[in-house]
Amino acid sequence: MNDRPVFIYTSEPKRGLVWADIFARELPDVEFRIWKEGVRTDDADYLAAWMPPADLAARFPKLEVLFSVGAGVDQLDMRKIPEKVAVVRMVDPELTRSMVEYALFGVIALHRDAPIYAADKQAGRWRERPILRAAERTVGVMGLGVLGRAVAEAVRDQGFPVRGWSASPKAIDGVRTFAGVESLGEFLSGSDILICLLPLTVETRGILCASTFAAMPEGSRLLAIGRGGHIVADDLVAALDSGQIACAVLDVLPQEPPAVDDPLFRHPLVMVTPHVASFAHPASSAMQVISAIRRHRAGEPLLNRVDRLRSY
Repeated sequence: MNDRPVFIYTSEPKRGLVWADIFARELPDVEFRIWKEGVRTDDADYLAAWMPPADLAARFPKLEVLFSVGAGVDQLDMRKIPEKVAVVRMVDPELTRSMVEYALFGVIALHRDAPIYAADKQAGRWRERPILRAAERTVGVMGLGVLGRAVAEAVRDQGFPVRGWSASPKAIDGVRTFAGVESLGEFLSGSDILICLLPLTVETRGILCASTFAAMPEGSRLLAIGRGGHIVADDLVAALDSGQIACAVLDVLPQEPPAVDDPLFRHPLVMVTPHVASFAHPASSAMQVISAIRRHRAGEPLLNRVDRLRSY
């Protein structure tokens, strides 16, 4: 009979090998298994997964903690995860750092009209556009969690006026913050570049829609780096075609990968990347999980535990 706690990793296999080496060195009293066909799961205490099996409760009857290997947890169906199982999301410094890098790239690209110049090049046009100072373009950040706060601070440090919006009140030095649905319109009305970093919940699904774009200044820009489910594609295409939204940088789309004729993927004023804004570094992710397991075994509260009601 195995008396050692059991941890199962089920995600990208090469990363799993990195995790296995770190677990062997840092947490040798926990048995580490990489998921594959035939691997025993009924004695597992811990599981790391992006998308756990649909029959999680049956396969993992002893499971105590499920670690999501991504920053978000909207891919998880909480109804299929037993109440007794704690769900913990990834908050990795490397993931935050790469998200900040991408956000700065996106903001500068939008500020300096990169998607518009790319469309001009494809159309054979050579035309200059007015250059604004960073101080003349306000950036609005939707979502002020770990990633949103880091992005807001980094953009602020580049000289842009920054405002932020979240469900509950937050305070960030040098950032004007708004909270709650009642303040959304005021927040949007002053956002020349809008960054969406909200979690995907019932309340936020489809939030990048016609009414949101209409509330923004004419000719504003959009940087979507949260989830594709935030975007109402037809509404964004219409806003781009009318000039209400001048251009967009999208790392997420409602359908991934997109169809070849996807209107957002093909739109000349949209720069698209394939959901690469940030990634969890294998070594630092493994150490975060190891730290959480140590806390759990010591009876201490788990950090970054997901609130099932709020889904983040």
